[in-house]
Amino acid sequence: MTGDVVDLIMADHREVERLFEELKQYPEKRPLLVPVVSAMLMAHSRAEEAEVYPVARAEAHEAEEVAHGQHEHEEAEELLMKLTEADPRSPQFDTALQKLVDAVTHHVEEEESTVLPGMKRQLDEARRQQLGTAFAASRAAHLGDRPGHASKAELEFQAGNVGITGASSMGKDELARALKASAS
Repeated sequence: MTGDVVDLIMADHREVERLFEELKQYPEKRPLLVPVVSAMLMAHSRAEEAEVYPVARAEAHEAEEVAHGQHEHEEAEELLMKLTEADPRSPQFDTALQKLVDAVTHHVEEEESTVLPGMKRQLDEARRQQLGTAFAASRAAHLGDRPGHASKAELEFQAGNVGITGASSMGKDELARALKASAS
């Protein structure tokens, strides 16, 4: 599926919201839904980080918003790891789910009120279509990604999104530390 990158991102947001509601309403489905939510959130985040955020930063002049969004992705990934590790029948699962829902909802609201409107204003339709194609391909390539298992290349994208210089000369662990420090 290709199209305007803003529309594709918003469609993903609505699907994640729908899945969150199912997780809340149907506890018996949790063992099946958690891997779906995890795969979708990871693929969406990695595709934004690799394809969308660099363009939003450079071409739509949304550097501050992109850096903030990148930090929110990191927070969501940590919360997602806790959710995937929790027993779906436990109170810890309910707590982890609510924290993840709150964090992702906050991120979506901010992204849909700042970054995405900025991209609509600053990028013409052809560029947004081109980004939509790249976003969809990247998202498909990242569908098997698990939280907490970013590659060095993915960490380099994240570092660029928050303005960390010299990322290509850093090792994977050093990059991860630099990203954590920049979020503090």
